[in-house]
Amino acid sequence: MKKKSLFRLTPTSFLQTFVIQSIKLGQKRNLEKQSDNKYIQHLGLLASSDFEKAARKQLEYENALTHDQYADVIIEIKNQIGGGFSRISSDTGIIRVENTCCPFGKGVKETPELCQMTSSVFGGIAARNFGYAKVELKKRIAMGDAGCEVSIYLDQKKNQAISGDEYYRQKETISSKLNNTDTIVQVTEQVSPNWYQCETTESSVRKNPLNIVIGKSQTMRDVFESIQIVAPTMVNIMIGGETGVGKEIVARAIHVASERNQERFIAVNCAAIAENLIESALFGHEKGAFTGAYNVHKGFFERACTGTLFLDEIDSLSLSGQAKRCRVLQEGEFERVGGRQVMKADVRIIVASNQSLKGRVSAGEFRKDLFYRLNIVPIHIPALRDRREDIGDLINFFLKQLANKYQKPEKQLGENAWQKVMQYEWPGNIRELESVLEYAFLFAKGSIIEDFPIDCTDLDAGHIDEGSLNIAKKRVACEIEVKMLEEALNRFSGNVTATAKEMGLTPRAIHQKLKKHHIDASIYRKSNSSAE
Repeated sequence: MKKKSLFRLTPTSFLQTFVIQSIKLGQKRNLEKQSDNKYIQHLGLLASSDFEKAARKQLEYENALTHDQYADVIIEIKNQIGGGFSRISSDTGIIRVENTCCPFGKGVKETPELCQMTSSVFGGIAARNFGYAKVELKKRIAMGDAGCEVSIYLDQKKNQAISGDEYYRQKETISSKLNNTDTIVQVTEQVSPNWYQCETTESSVRKNPLNIVIGKSQTMRDVFESIQIVAPTMVNIMIGGETGVGKEIVARAIHVASERNQERFIAVNCAAIAENLIESALFGHEKGAFTGAYNVHKGFFERACTGTLFLDEIDSLSLSGQAKRCRVLQEGEFERVGGRQVMKADVRIIVASNQSLKGRVSAGEFRKDLFYRLNIVPIHIPALRDRREDIGDLINFFLKQLANKYQKPEKQLGENAWQKVMQYEWPGNIRELESVLEYAFLFAKGSIIEDFPIDCTDLDAGHIDEGSLNIAKKRVACEIEVKMLEEALNRFSGNVTATAKEMGLTPRAIHQKLKKHHIDASIYRKSNSSAE
């Protein structure tokens, strides 16, 4: 199998490499005497080539970039290193993108020159592909704006009145002229640092894939054994278990322990895709296949080629949708919507469900032939309440992650909190545990967490019935969810897309939760803007 390097330029690895390359560049070219803008411009132009190659590989763009593909590339790069970029609009020859968070954090306001990095990366890639570009930084977090807005003009004749840095390609040289100055910066294509050489989470996990699955109970040891047995094979796997038990984590562990670990792992929540779009989402579509299909679209099966495709909530597919999946599994081939060419599907399939598919087969709600093709090796992930001996390890793991995430000293649970943890039934399983721990970690005043936001009084009072207990659990879970939403909205100035990314959900799911809890995201936008 052909091996490809993964593009996982995390904020940490980016900043590490930024510092390293800054030192190297300064030593090699004696740029200490140059202005900060010119220095960072030079660094960004050098990085732009490496960034483009990695993003192209991630997006599978092999030929000359179109303007739309160029927009995809620059957004992919910035969001990999901690940005919140999205495309807002475009006229002919103009690409406009906006950003909600800066990878350099609040400290960027002390060094606004770092914004030159964005200009030079965007401009360098555009010049390399189109020969010319002018980059205008219209809004900047570094200058006190709520977000960033960048316009890239690709038609030299139509932007003479626009203020911005200009970029040109001349054979193997990329040149830039800084805005309102005579300063010229040039780099050659042969000189390019490796901006994604730092070890990432994926590479460290690959050394010992079971590190991402936490647990020492007998049931989890059985899961570990199953992972080790099935990972080297191509057998189809069905992962079962309640919501929140970590089915995707187990699927990812299988992937990184397999020979396909340098290829893509793509996770798809089948329940989040509308029925009329599921075929296009999975198999792709050709240009003109239906209204709005302006370009060829690669589906999940095609994008995951030679890698692993994880289909979560497979039970949500309709019977007609199940029939199309069956053909891929049986024949190993598919066609894009509106296409005539048969595509080969060299994909490792792992599926998951939080319901009993065998029961749904009996009820006529799930195809029997598809069930037997998927259920060759079933792996069941037990609920957290059935493996309480794993809770301690999970808590220690999450608390260390939280300390690293928020750059705060490590904290531990006090005696009262531990008692609550071990008494509680955890209906939301590991996902609920992680959310509750994050809330407790943030609001604990010292290094010991005593105020744990779950109510276990019902468990101590033997006369409380099961219905009352479930109501209490739902109320506490609801309160936690509201607080998490409000905190995230406040951090991201009411931006739903950024909030969704932070919480690991889709924007649609966040909108549903906001509606459920009667939360108005615009209030956070207004309050933050007025505060400025």
